[in-house]
Amino acid sequence: MPVLPWTTPNPPPPSTEVHLFASRFETRTLLGALMFLARTPRVWRQVSRAPGAYGASLKAEPLKRTFWTLSAWESPRALKDFARSGAHGPTARGLAAQMKDSGFAAWTASSDDLPVSWAEARRRLG
Repeated sequence: MPVLPWTTPNPPPPSTEVHLFASRFETRTLLGALMFLARTPRVWRQVSRAPGAYGASLKAEPLKRTFWTLSAWESPRALKDFARSGAHGPTARGLAAQMKDSGFAAWTASSDDLPVSWAEARRRLG
C-alpha cells in the first residue's frame, strides 16, 4: 500500500492541544482512483506550506479504490482554510462525482502524541 509518510510542515509547540482530522474516501471506479492519485501531489504540496498544519500522512489502496488521510492542525479554522483554498478546494470539487463513499473523524489530542497512529485513525473512522 503506497504511503506518504507523516510530514511536519510546522512543528507544534510542546504540550499543546492539536486538532486531528482523518478521512476515508472510496472511489466508484478504478479510473476515479487513478484520478485521485494524479491530483494528490498538488494537494500534498499545499499541505507542506499550509499555515497551521502540524502534520499529515496519506495511505492509498488504489486497487481497492480507497484512500485514507490523517492530519493535525493548529485549529479547526486552519483546517477549514486549507480545505477551501489552494489546490484542495478545486480538487475536492472535481473528484466529488467519482466518490462512492467517504468517512470523516475529528478529535483533539496533545501535540506530544504526534504523529497519531493509523490504527487510531481507523478506529475513529469506524
